Amino acid sequence: MDSRLYASNISDSLFNTTLVVTTILENPYLMLKGNHQEMEGNDRYEGFCVDMLKELAEILRFNYKIRLVGDGVYGVPEANGTWTGMVGELIARKADLAVAGLTITAEREKVIDFSKPFMTLGISILYRVHMGRRPGYFSFLDPFSPGVWLFMLLAYLAVSCVLFLVARLTPYEWYSPHPCAQGRCNLLVNQYSLGNSLWFPVGGFMQQGSTIAPRALSTRCVSGVWWAFTLIIISSYTANLAAFLTVQRMEVPIESVDDLADQTAIEYGTIHGGSSMTFFQNSRYQTYQRMWNYMYSKQPSVFVKSTEEGIARVLNSNYAFLLESTMNEYYRQRNCNLTQIGGLLDTKGYGIGMPVGSVFRDEFDLAILQLQENNRLEILKRKWWEGGKCPKEEDHRAKGDTEGQYLVPGNKTVSETIKDHEVSGEIIKQSWYWPDYNERLRRTQCGYPGSLVSLESSESRNLTLGV
Repeated sequence: MDSRLYASNISDSLFNTTLVVTTILENPYLMLKGNHQEMEGNDRYEGFCVDMLKELAEILRFNYKIRLVGDGVYGVPEANGTWTGMVGELIARKADLAVAGLTITAEREKVIDFSKPFMTLGISILYRVHMGRRPGYFSFLDPFSPGVWLFMLLAYLAVSCVLFLVARLTPYEWYSPHPCAQGRCNLLVNQYSLGNSLWFPVGGFMQQGSTIAPRALSTRCVSGVWWAFTLIIISSYTANLAAFLTVQRMEVPIESVDDLADQTAIEYGTIHGGSSMTFFQNSRYQTYQRMWNYMYSKQPSVFVKSTEEGIARVLNSNYAFLLESTMNEYYRQRNCNLTQIGGLLDTKGYGIGMPVGSVFRDEFDLAILQLQENNRLEILKRKWWEGGKCPKEEDHRAKGDTEGQYLVPGNKTVSETIKDHEVSGEIIKQSWYWPDYNERLRRTQCGYPGSLVSLESSESRNLTLGV
């Protein structure tokens, strides 16, 4: 990146100046590299804040030295009026900048200066995913009750029988497969054999159709009724299945901050001394006041010392962690057992902390605005937040819910293969032992596949429309 392109409207007051940057180890803002023991100085660290510092240093052309805060906290006021953490180091002017996930609050703004926010966020609820029952192999059948499936089976058998009988009774379903052949005009066939009568409704139910076309008005009416029935059934099944898979994604005992505040079975807390704790402490909203009274009086304490401790407590106990939405998103993408409950409780931002009256505050404001306008901060956020290994929950659940449907065509394929081999063997045996079977088979295949009336016995029985 050409720093001259960004620094054209920024003064050179920081040129070649070395600034002491106080920060805190917090994923993904600042982390130690895997081989940090082999490195020295700033090269030991990586993360969002490190990359942002590099961008700012290139624009403003200053040098910096990263130093971890001594007590490992962001900064809260003590009873004697002093401050701890990074805020305390800025007040004591032991550091020139505080670059971390440092929330801009009114209380901190009274004792230090902040740059314009480089990231906006809010307080959110992190909780453990409570999965429902493990889906069975035939969960894809759940959209309909067993009674409905039984009714559909009975309806299928009834329609097949009615179709078979109606096709036998109506004269318009009997026809000659060879109307122009001499001597065969009185040979009539009916396409609705017992097998075809069972197969035709299956084709309609699967919305695939078949080569069998009803000829008579009566068989067409039966077919139309069945098609209308299957259209309604398939549409209802599709809608119910989509809703069923959506509702079954996960089960959580709470769905909002109000649900969390109205119960006591699930403990909840936040980082001790953080901005989230200050938010609840100073809030005038009734729900948040009740939550603060609960957290403040709960024993043992529901406050944690770090984000990692809060995450571990969520995973290992019945605990909901109140933390910034950015951290919530980061850990959810890397742990599939975590989920966010509800929306954001407030809106705030992270800023770079500086001592009161800092002479280079305006320069950092302009530099941050330029990084935002050029989408550099968004690119850095995607770099460090994305890349989680958790699959999409919908894909995982849908696969588990429909595993059984793959067994159905598999079993059907095996059974049909065995049946085909049996039929092939029967044809070979018949053609070998009964010489006239080849003639029967040839005459059947020359006509329309169905019932060949004249071949029902060794002595052909001819049926004509007049009889």
